[in-house]
Amino acid sequence: MRCYSRGLEENRSLVGGWLGQVQMLVLLGELPEAELWARKALELFPSHGDLMAGRAQAFCRMGNKKQAYALCDGALQQAGQSAYRWTVRGEIMLANRQDVDRHCFDKALGLDPDWLVPLEIALACLYYGKAGKALPFAQRAVESAPDQHYAWHVQGLCQQQLGMNSAARKSFERCLELCPRHSEAASRLAEVKMPGFPLGRILRRLFGRT
Repeated sequence: MRCYSRGLEENRSLVGGWLGQVQMLVLLGELPEAELWARKALELFPSHGDLMAGRAQAFCRMGNKKQAYALCDGALQQAGQSAYRWTVRGEIMLANRQDVDRHCFDKALGLDPDWLVPLEIALACLYYGKAGKALPFAQRAVESAPDQHYAWHVQGLCQQQLGMNSAARKSFERCLELCPRHSEAASRLAEVKMPGFPLGRILRRLFGRT
């Protein structure tokens, strides 16, 4: 996020900086801020399909389905195609419990082989509490990029939510092997090692607090 902001301070014409900032704000849950920055970016790049998709994603997560649909329709009508536009389309379908989300996600995967695409799809599914749908995409990201710690972390989240504690433990352990300072993976690992035992109690015991 800081890198995107710094880049835009130096050059406001970097459309990738605007888009990256919007996407990061969505992932951080700063949805009104994401919508605002997408709107500002579209004043500079009024026909940019991915920026329209970013604004649609923010509206979708804020519960404004009408705006989300309209913006996503507009994004898909712009020149060219991108995995992100179809990922957002799939998310909107998922949020509205429509069965065509898989078709949209498959379109996204077909447009870009990068491991981040299935990972972003998995995160979208997790956002709506669909760990069963998320897991195959997280697994695909791990298979494509086994050296990326975050892919293992997201796979572990899916497995944990599905009650697959043994598999989740291996995923979080692998994440920590690749990134030893990943605090959330460490917390999750503690949870799956001792299911039903609150993490707070574990930490209090570790640090000798009552």
